[in-house]
Amino acid sequence: MRILLPTGAATESMVRRAAAGYDADVVVTGQIASFLTPHALRLLLKGKMYDCVIISGMCTASFEQVERETGVPVYRGPRHAADLMLVLPLLGTETFSRTIPADDFLAARRAETALSMIGELERNAIPDFLIRGLKIGDGSRIKVLAEIMDAHRCGDIRRVVEKFLASGADIIDLGFGFDAKPDDVTRVFSLLSDIDAPLAVDTQDPSLIRAALGRADIVLSLQETNIPEVGKEVAEAGVAAVVVPGNSTLTKNIALAKKAGIRCIIADPLLQPAGSGFIRSLGRFKKFSCPIFFGAGNVVELLDADSIGMNALLAALAAEIGASVIFTSEHSDKTQGSISEMRRATEMMVLAKDRPYPKDLGIDLLVLKEKRRRREPPLEYDTAQPARSMPGEITCDPKGNFRIGIEGDQIVAVIHGKAVKGIHWQDVLFTLVSQGEVSLLDHAGYLGRELYKAELAIRYGRSFEQDGEF
Repeated sequence: MRILLPTGAATESMVRRAAAGYDADVVVTGQIASFLTPHALRLLLKGKMYDCVIISGMCTASFEQVERETGVPVYRGPRHAADLMLVLPLLGTETFSRTIPADDFLAARRAETALSMIGELERNAIPDFLIRGLKIGDGSRIKVLAEIMDAHRCGDIRRVVEKFLASGADIIDLGFGFDAKPDDVTRVFSLLSDIDAPLAVDTQDPSLIRAALGRADIVLSLQETNIPEVGKEVAEAGVAAVVVPGNSTLTKNIALAKKAGIRCIIADPLLQPAGSGFIRSLGRFKKFSCPIFFGAGNVVELLDADSIGMNALLAALAAEIGASVIFTSEHSDKTQGSISEMRRATEMMVLAKDRPYPKDLGIDLLVLKEKRRRREPPLEYDTAQPARSMPGEITCDPKGNFRIGIEGDQIVAVIHGKAVKGIHWQDVLFTLVSQGEVSLLDHAGYLGRELYKAELAIRYGRSFEQDGEF
């Protein structure tokens, strides 16, 4: 395959190293590769025979007309020349995009392939049993159970349940505290009666368990104190049960639940938080005669560290232990996003089954850190001067000042009672400037900084403070 690789002077050496060993012509078209124009490419192709052209992924021009005229496919390469050595070996085996940079396109393709594989493995898995059509145990994916505490006091329980399901929860766990009454339980489950997903009632109070049996698919948690009182009713309702140890051992309580006639049992050895017996409790997770429940949410909630890596590690532990259901929650601000993180982590564990490590899977939980830092060519310049400190007092824009904030997933900029809302900072800034709301360059720079901070705050689920540090 004969390839044309237009590049800029700044990245020429990097592109030539990547092209070594390929039938490729590396041609410098200017200082910066992304400034390539259709006219310049047309001249490069005139009288030459190439099977394809790979341009910089940073190019914004359309080369569709050049491709029609010459018959030579023009593909977007990676956005950064440093990644070209990862892309060229895939020529002939991967289809590249004419509009999306190769690194983004291939990452999306790998993720799509990975998710397709997860779906196929789940379809072929033979579970221990089904809960409302959801496979539990054996070779199926670890299922994510998301908790809603004090469900009877939740203002819009349906909205929260639908949000959790959309985030990736497989099972919704409805918790009822000591102040809950049977009527509260009946009311909550009636509001969710048409939700087509497994719902669990989380209480050890027999009266509350009874109130949920008309719709609940799972009962959390049964032990020696309530199995004699409500075990047969749970069995007659055909409901699954999570069994825990109490004064009696977990093994004895499982036997007690089976004697009551409960067929779908999940064993919960009770995972303890870090510093309160975490390692010792892991030792209780052994092979049981039924699927295993892994209470990861308590560990994450009770440790002040970012949830993303913790959820990934806990899902890996759950997979090694052979757990079938993993518990998570979003009770606090610091654990917001844990449901989607845990769902992604369980999917990673499916792909890692035949690998020594859960890496290079096509999907990951890398959010802030990079897997591999890119080494860009050094900047070239003739002179340099140190930046001067910005003055403490700046000239106010005669057009007025802005109040910037966030609402849900939108950035909001308000001036003179008028608001501009958008998802991307540059769209909001463009709208403000194009409407003539900004007259000073330093004010435009300030707005760009604050609007971008607002977008980052939304992206990472953080608070936003105008004029404060991110």
